[in-house]
This record gives sequence, C-alpha cells and structure tokens, in this order.
Amino acid sequence: MATIRPYRALRPKKELAEQVASRPYDVLNSQEAKEAVKDNPNSFLHITKSEVDMPQGIDIHTPEVYNKAKENLQKFQENGILFQEEKSCYYIYTLVMKGHEQTGLVCLSSVEDYFNNVIKKHEYTRPEKEKDRIDHMTTTEAQTGKVFLAYNNVGEMDNIINGWKTTHSPEYDFSAADGVQHTVWVINDEDTIEKITTIFGEKVPSTYIADGHHRAASAAKVSKTLTDSEEAKYFLTVIFPAKELAIMDYNRLVKDLNGYTPEDFISALHEDFEITASEEAVKPLSLHEFGMYLKGKWYLLRSRPETFTTDPIGVLDVTILANNVLDKLLGIKDQRTDTRIDFVGGIRGVGELERRVNSGEMKVAFSLYPVTIQQLFDIADSGNVMPPKSTWFEPKLRDGLLTHLL
Repeated sequence: MATIRPYRALRPKKELAEQVASRPYDVLNSQEAKEAVKDNPNSFLHITKSEVDMPQGIDIHTPEVYNKAKENLQKFQENGILFQEEKSCYYIYTLVMKGHEQTGLVCLSSVEDYFNNVIKKHEYTRPEKEKDRIDHMTTTEAQTGKVFLAYNNVGEMDNIINGWKTTHSPEYDFSAADGVQHTVWVINDEDTIEKITTIFGEKVPSTYIADGHHRAASAAKVSKTLTDSEEAKYFLTVIFPAKELAIMDYNRLVKDLNGYTPEDFISALHEDFEITASEEAVKPLSLHEFGMYLKGKWYLLRSRPETFTTDPIGVLDVTILANNVLDKLLGIKDQRTDTRIDFVGGIRGVGELERRVNSGEMKVAFSLYPVTIQQLFDIADSGNVMPPKSTWFEPKLRDGLLTHLL
C-alpha cells in the first residue's frame, strides 16, 4: 500500500504566489527562462533555472550554477518571499485549463515505495538528466519540482478533497499568463490529515508516475547519500485520481524519407495501413488511427488488424508507428538517439506539424491518438516501459508554490 505523509512546505506569501510560481524547469530553455524573469525578480526560475542570473552561454551543469540556485533560494527566504509552514500539512492543488479541471493531493511519497515498485514506472530515465536533478537537489537541499502521480479513484478520498474545497477558502488562487488557473488549499486539521494518510495506507495499493520519472529517480538516489536526513526518505509528489487526468497526443516529425520518394513511401505504407487522402488536417479520433502530413497533403492511416500485437506494449499506437513506419521504412531504430526524428506535444496542435514540414525542415509528420490512462496503468503493472515521448500531460504543475526542504 502507498505510504504518504504531510510536510512543512516552503511556500510564497499569499500576495506573491502568482509572481513566484513558474513553469517547470524542463519545459523552458535558458534563453526562454531569461526572458520570463526579465521583469520578475520573484520568479522561482531564479532557483530552478539559475543560469538566468549567470553570464550568457554558461554550462548549466557546472557547480557555479547549482551554487547560484542555492544562494537564490536562501535569498528568497531571507527576503520573506518564501516562508516555511509551521506544521506539517497536506495541500490540495486544482488546475483548470480550457474547462478541464483536475485536483490532486500535494504530499510526500516514500522513497521505499519507489524502490519496492509500489510507485510504478513506465519510462526509462537518462543518466545525464538524473545527474542534473541530483546535483540541483543536493546543492540546494530542496526538492523544487513535484513528481506527478496517478492512482485509481477512492471514493472516500474524493469526498474529503471535495468537502475541504467547499468549506475552506483557498490559500492561492490565480490564473497564469497561459490562462491556466491554479488554486491551492492548505489541509492543516490533524484528524483530516490522519484520515488521508490512512486511506492511502489501506486502500491505495499502487501509485503510478505520470510525469517526472527523472525527478523521482534522482530523489531516490539522493536518499542513498543523505542517509541521516529523514526528509530525504520521501520526495515531493502531487497525486491525482485517474478519472480526472487527460493525456494529450505526442506527435512525430522526421527529416527525410530514407531514400523513398513520397509516392514510393505511400505505396510502401499500404502493406500495414489503409490510407485515405484528407482535405483537412488529421487529428486521429480513435486508437490505431494516424494522421500523416507529406508534401503539403494530409492522409488518414488506419492500421490493419494483423499488423500489431495486443500485449500492453504492442497495442500502443506509438509502438505501431515505431515498428511499422519509423523502423521498418525509415530506418529509425532508436528514437532516443536518432537525430532525424523530433517530437511535438499535442498542446501545440497539428498546425505546428504543418509549419515544420512546409518550412522544409522536416519531410513528414505523424499525428497520433493519445495514450489512455488505462494503457499507462497496464504497462506499468506489467513491468514494461513505453517507447520514448509517449505521453504529454496538460496542464503543467507550477514550481515554487510548495517546495520540500531536505
């Protein structure tokens, strides 16, 4: 069963929450981060992307950058921008984007659960990305980014969360520049805290990493070095009930056709797909459908039933595309390392696929139907991992609102 606990969050003054809250460190490059903080000295990016306060072009993985993050975190506390909660609490975090609402519980999850596979994974991690978070975590002595977990709904938990939201005022409530509304409540009642801990300990057999595999893996490794720290035995998570989550498509672009002419490529595709030309951009409406944009035209591709397996990995559209197109025809064996392929989150829309093909940068684009939450759970339960860049979650959690100090 899942082991969670409350904690004393480091968080901003109420009136500064909107200024402090920042987009996650891994969705911005250094130049975009510099632009974002230009008129905002209170942005948490000064801590998560501290190169914004360093000379242009500095290697962001040097000790100087991590030390700057530590220095900035200390200044934020000294200047009263951030303060630490007096007692351990749970926190409710609601996000609303374009009418879609999802509510999660901000808490600490057990590192031991990570090692014992109570917290289930569906992705491989990359050593260089782990090292970056390990160095940031150990230098700042803080977990600044939340790991996004999901779990199968428990009615009692839903009732507690909904009841608290309707009977208490939020601590933070603002809409960010991208239009996403962020609302946070503090659960500071001892009885309610105990009930929540007990529900997870008795009725939630597993939680699943939806987003944040590198943050979770890094926190687990840090716990092995900070053996004297009780706080390091846990890591910062937001746990959402599965029914509230939405996964967006994660689309593919390829730079060349591996020697095929467009006409020959379409002909080769007929072996595994039924192909229909489309007058409109194709955003697939069901599993095993794909959109393809090639030479200024859209096509709808439907997988032939005998061309894929029905095991948890084989049935995924990202696997079907990888096996029957990217590998078989285009010679892309490893999507993690092949420089001819790029990935575009569905939040950017199919117009971004058209733009990059029309510009000549890319030769062909594929739009996919999103992976479902149940597929994610099935794969994690089976002990397998998804192909890279399979899931794109929106809306994104903001950093800086509820930090965990080690």
